[in-house]
Amino acid sequence: MTEEVALPEAPEEARRVFGEYFPEAVRYAELLADAGVTRGLIGPREVPRLWERHLLNCAVLSEVVPEGVTVCDVGSGAGLPGIPLALVRRDLKITLLEPLLRRTNFLQEVVELLGLDHVTVVRGRAEEVLGSLQPVHVVTARAVAPLDRLAGWGVPLLRPYGEMLALKGDTAEEEINGARAALSKLGVVETEVLHVGEGVVDPMSTVVRVVVGESPGGVRFAAKRAKAARSSRTRRRR
Repeated sequence: MTEEVALPEAPEEARRVFGEYFPEAVRYAELLADAGVTRGLIGPREVPRLWERHLLNCAVLSEVVPEGVTVCDVGSGAGLPGIPLALVRRDLKITLLEPLLRRTNFLQEVVELLGLDHVTVVRGRAEEVLGSLQPVHVVTARAVAPLDRLAGWGVPLLRPYGEMLALKGDTAEEEINGARAALSKLGVVETEVLHVGEGVVDPMSTVVRVVVGESPGGVRFAAKRAKAARSSRTRRRR
């Protein structure tokens, strides 16, 4: 039996960050603390730090996301960082990509309950939707895998000159150094470590920014995208 842990009151920073959508942020936090725990999407020990470690930590990613772009949140899980980002940025068109059914069911419930009309939930793995999902300006992710593997999933989903923004920890620089060869093969032309959320979260959130050139994913994924696009057109004609 899961031990019930009380959700703490939202900090003042949350009111400032979420603004007019603060009530929706509170409702999302309540859902995470209740259904999110009972469905095994987050651990009960995370409930006391949901605001600082999860919602606010993800919402401040908005500081480095350009205006009016398309976003794909890869391995969205319980909706982090996609849902907090969607709450503070109504100008974005966001896809929450998640392979597990119980998680996509939860995400769909959250999207409908919070009235997030600019958010779409897609069930699948990144490599499965390549060619069927429209390439996006920005891919987001949160600590779902080491950077080289994460880039292998996310970078091919980008438009030319798009960027992947991955929330990482203290080892961000080490991960970049260890993944340089893999990133180069994926068509990455620029990497940097950013720190966001000053005055909101302490320590600030660490973001690895990966920018691609004209061929996201490199030569191999260009061929896979073309093949997937042809298959998609064939299915539509039938």
